[in-house]
Amino acid sequence: MTFDPKSLDDLARRLADAVPPGLTALKNDLEQNFKAVLQSGLTKLDLVTRQEFDIQSGVLRRSRERLEELEARIGALEGTKKK
Repeated sequence: MTFDPKSLDDLARRLADAVPPGLTALKNDLEQNFKAVLQSGLTKLDLVTRQEFDIQSGVLRRSRERLEELEARIGALEGTKKK
C-alpha cells in the first residue's frame, strides 16, 4: 500500500512542532527523520486501503452466502434421498 505523501508530511510536521522550543534549530532535520521513520514503519505493516478492504469484505460475504445456499441444497438433497 502506498501512503499519501501529504498525510505523512503533515504528521511529520506535527511531530516536529511538538519538539521543545530549545531544539527549533533541529526542527527541519527532525521533520525529515520523522517522515522517513513513519514511511518505513508504515510500509512494514502491510496495510490495505479501505477500498481494498471493502471489496474483499464483499467477496467474503458473497462467498458465505453461496456456501450457505449450497449447504441448504445439499441438506435438501440428502433429505430426499433418505425417504
